[in-house]
Amino acid sequence: MSAVTDTVRVTAPGNPVGQSIRDSLVVARRNLIRMARIPEMLIFGLFQPIMFVVLFTYVFGGSIQVGSSSSTQAYREFLMAGIFAQTVTFATAGAGAGIADDMHKGLIDRFRSLPMSRGAVLTGRTMADLVQTALTLVVLAVVAVLVGWRTHENFGKVLVGFGLLLLLGYAFSWIGALIGLSVRTPEAATSGGLIWLFPLTFISNAFVDANQMPSFLRHIAEWNPFSATVQACREMFGNLPPGFQTPDAWPMQHPVWASLIWSVLIIVFFRTLAVRKYRSAAA
Repeated sequence: MSAVTDTVRVTAPGNPVGQSIRDSLVVARRNLIRMARIPEMLIFGLFQPIMFVVLFTYVFGGSIQVGSSSSTQAYREFLMAGIFAQTVTFATAGAGAGIADDMHKGLIDRFRSLPMSRGAVLTGRTMADLVQTALTLVVLAVVAVLVGWRTHENFGKVLVGFGLLLLLGYAFSWIGALIGLSVRTPEAATSGGLIWLFPLTFISNAFVDANQMPSFLRHIAEWNPFSATVQACREMFGNLPPGFQTPDAWPMQHPVWASLIWSVLIIVFFRTLAVRKYRSAAA
């Protein structure tokens, strides 16, 4: 901890943007070192998405129809974009718990006493969470390939799909940051970070065809920012099943643009609130 704070302390005043970037990288490095020293954080974070892959593939896969197909292979390819998206958004709880833990231990107070950018603490934390999310996605993609998931588009489109997933995960990490700053304990941050994610992910097109939902739920699912990223990834991966009818809602017709717009709006809105909350806590 002393090495990190000393690095921040000697940061020379200058270009505010450059200083903010340097400070953010220092905080990100501190959090990455902490994650490396506690590998069980990453290992336990992989258990849930792997269980979802296995359960939905082998337990429900043969009984859920998507498009005009009810085959296990068609559902497996349909499912994986939803599992990937769920994994990056569920990292929100970890981000919130980490910041709440730093607040609880007084580390945030220590950072506030240093001549550093006010937003750097939160930006650095979310950057570190982004790296952890990327590593989780790599491992999960390997597991998906092992159970039979395949892509049917070129490598560039596949990379775009994973890029949209990481952008969504980064956007949701700012929601986690705001939750972490708003509660008193890491346990409360974990609960607060998960309780709203379940309806968000299940009232979507992640696990079932939204066209099969009741009308009022279908409209919610079609305009859900989570659904936009899932639909975009299915198109980028070439995982839309035979006979699948794309809903008429604009986010489903233009999922890549909808995913980008939703993610950017979430980042701008919740980063502003989180930094404001951080400054009010520092007062």
